Amino acid sequence: MSPSPSTVVHAPPSATKASPALTLARPDRPTATIPVARTIAEVKPYQAVSSLEAIQSRPAQVPLKLDWNESTIPPSPKVIEAIHAFLEQAHHLNWYPVLNSTNLIEKLEKFHGVPGECLLITNGSDDALDTICTTYLDPGDVVLVPSPTYTHFLVFAQTRGAEIVPVYGAHPFEADLDGLLDAVARHRPRLLYLVNPNNPTGVMYSPGEVATLLAASPETLVIVDEAYSEFAGSSCIGLLQTYPNLIITRTFSKAYGIAGLRIGYAMGSAAVVEDLRRVFNPKSVNVLAQIGAMAALDDQTYLQEYLREVAESKVLVADWFRARGLPCHITPANYFMVCFEQAPWVVKRLQEEGVYVRDRSGMNQLAGYVRFSVGTVEQTRDLLARIERVLG
Repeated sequence: MSPSPSTVVHAPPSATKASPALTLARPDRPTATIPVARTIAEVKPYQAVSSLEAIQSRPAQVPLKLDWNESTIPPSPKVIEAIHAFLEQAHHLNWYPVLNSTNLIEKLEKFHGVPGECLLITNGSDDALDTICTTYLDPGDVVLVPSPTYTHFLVFAQTRGAEIVPVYGAHPFEADLDGLLDAVARHRPRLLYLVNPNNPTGVMYSPGEVATLLAASPETLVIVDEAYSEFAGSSCIGLLQTYPNLIITRTFSKAYGIAGLRIGYAMGSAAVVEDLRRVFNPKSVNVLAQIGAMAALDDQTYLQEYLREVAESKVLVADWFRARGLPCHITPANYFMVCFEQAPWVVKRLQEEGVYVRDRSGMNQLAGYVRFSVGTVEQTRDLLARIERVLG
């Protein structure tokens, strides 16, 4: 169709005359140095060590990627089907997603029995943790962190100028409720961050023990990170109606197997969630993540089968390492910890066998320990055979 006389036809950018390259700074001119904010100056970035580059450099290997506690199998086929169906629509990626993910909130409201006003859908549970810190922390506020634990949260708290107070128990693989209660009484923290079960040690506190913490510190917002709750079969959701100082974060990255889509959520009192929305971007969760999470939530049969496989695999792992006299801690989550005399050497040799794991031996109280994600029974038998070749 030819354009009408009144129509102005613009040539695409590729058809226009090339413009000279933009020069941002000349060699003979000093470049301005803009200092970072005072609260950022001492922050060290989260050390996200990924095995993807190593895996891609060895295409002949059949990798066992067990370093980031991800699901070791693809998500439910219903997730893929739902995303394909969405992309076949006339309008899909050119429109913004459903604001505030109210489509997913409706499903989670029924699934958890939690009012929609008490739910916030975020770009992964990391986004929820960051939003909490932005909302509630002022410079100098104290944040208690049972340690060793997931360190990315520390970055979010430090960017707000908070004072991080790690709390170490006598034994890294044992809960220490009395120690936490004592620390809360002494420091009167603004926030307490409790990964439950803990990453990487697997330490877990029962809902009753968490209730004791909440009751003892009503002026402290207690964050219970339940990234691995599906594997553990335990949750503090039942405490939400009683304790307004509780906030729970969850993710679809682990048990549901859609880490690549980046979607999680927070649950708290209506007042807490309303406060979080002061700084939250209602369009920050992408549309494919919304679609995928809803489909994953709908296929509980697939989820339960995967959880059963992981539980059986942990029995195989425990028996195998016990028979060889190696210290092995099986956690309630989808990972286990093994202590080796030469942990870095073992990690390197495992990589040569196509097994990618996380060396945690540099963390306080975890000298010699390596963390392995747990997969299906078939994957676990394969893993143990490869470890056998490394250890001899």
